[in-house]
Amino acid sequence: MALFEKLSAIDTLPMHMPGHKRNVAAYPWLSGLAERDITEIEGFDNLNDPEAEFKIMERAAARFWGASESVALVGGSTLGILASVLSVLEGGGELLMCRGSHRCVYHAAQLAKARTRYLTPKADPETGVPLSVEPGEVAAALDRYPEVRLVCVTSPTYEGVVSDTEAIAGECRKRGVPLLVDQAHGAHLGLPGFPESAVRHGADLVVQSLHKTLPSLTQTAILHINAGAVDPEKVRRYAGMLQSSSPSYPLSVSIEKCVEYLVRHGTEAARRWLEALASFRAGAERLENIRLWRGSEGVFELDPSKLLLTAGGDLGGALRSRFKIEPEYAHGPLTLCMTGMGDTEESLDRLLRALLALDGELPPFEPVGTPGFALPEQRVAIHEAMAMPGTLLPVSEALGHTSGEYAWAYPPGVPCLVPGEIVDEGVVGTLKRTAGLHFTYKHGPDLIFCVDLPGKMV
Repeated sequence: MALFEKLSAIDTLPMHMPGHKRNVAAYPWLSGLAERDITEIEGFDNLNDPEAEFKIMERAAARFWGASESVALVGGSTLGILASVLSVLEGGGELLMCRGSHRCVYHAAQLAKARTRYLTPKADPETGVPLSVEPGEVAAALDRYPEVRLVCVTSPTYEGVVSDTEAIAGECRKRGVPLLVDQAHGAHLGLPGFPESAVRHGADLVVQSLHKTLPSLTQTAILHINAGAVDPEKVRRYAGMLQSSSPSYPLSVSIEKCVEYLVRHGTEAARRWLEALASFRAGAERLENIRLWRGSEGVFELDPSKLLLTAGGDLGGALRSRFKIEPEYAHGPLTLCMTGMGDTEESLDRLLRALLALDGELPPFEPVGTPGFALPEQRVAIHEAMAMPGTLLPVSEALGHTSGEYAWAYPPGVPCLVPGEIVDEGVVGTLKRTAGLHFTYKHGPDLIFCVDLPGKMV
């Protein structure tokens, strides 16, 4: 019996966790979840030590995505990234990563006490959107930094930019370095009509958020392992250490049913989704001032599920206030509408009609160009800087000091400063240019926590 059916059939008196005791009459906001919310009681599998239903589900996921094995996660892709990095870099080492990586990759480097080297993909000159990672850039960086023990790239990106993970995996394999692909936004990749998944392209570790684009609850994710360059048992051990010792059964059921649905209906569901997207894109050809970004030179492939719109006014605000449409992201001239398998022609037509209504009211987006960005010099590793005492300084007075925190700039969402790096003129200039569009990780846009120390650059 599948986990969903077993949980649905429970009729025992719960003298165990959780405290709601499945009493949805008293707590109606839990209806639909609490009835199947238990702890690790007799007769039920344990997500952190799968032997029955969870093992069946993970094997089905591995077959579907094409991995040697898969690990279900109820702590999001963040958990998968942390477990992957720590399993390879326990005890330290060098991590080659995209500068525009999600912050959990930086946190993983900090926890692993790793030293970071960076891949810096070019940005689209009009929108500032980061473009694909070039396989040649990965090869050159690995030759330049022979001590690198793990490579991490993001594909697809938040905006849907896909990199040639097959070629990147090949460059890593030549040098005996494992490849981790943050594919949090691409659990649907590999379905017919979408770009291929990094799992089938030979990446050693691939982390996907099921909830971002597939029918699964928020916080559900999956970690795929292609055995060879990494130790699957070590990966699982770290996943178990980082995941709650009381993993959620409702979330686990969500993963089980999502995988089951994909196995049975994934091809047909992908076809319907792509047809709805094609209809939307055809209608979007009528837009004049609001434009749908279609990529640029330097994009290997685009995920068609992401709809990145440009406009000269507050498109996101107008969609919210006038049409009750909440975009995934809206700031300045960029508005990102993220579609998922649950979208239909009706939902995308509603978005299209709103855009057509606003098209004549908003001015067109006028590209202002994206200034180049030079990486600041790195004085110490992230974990070393984060452990040091320091002083809060105004940005204008921080020149030459070593940062003890992050400064993230949005858009395009790339950190212009990482702990351990020296605050230089380029960083100060970036923060001034993005006034109102950036925030520092800890102390706000006007102050930077700085640590000072002598020493060689690493």
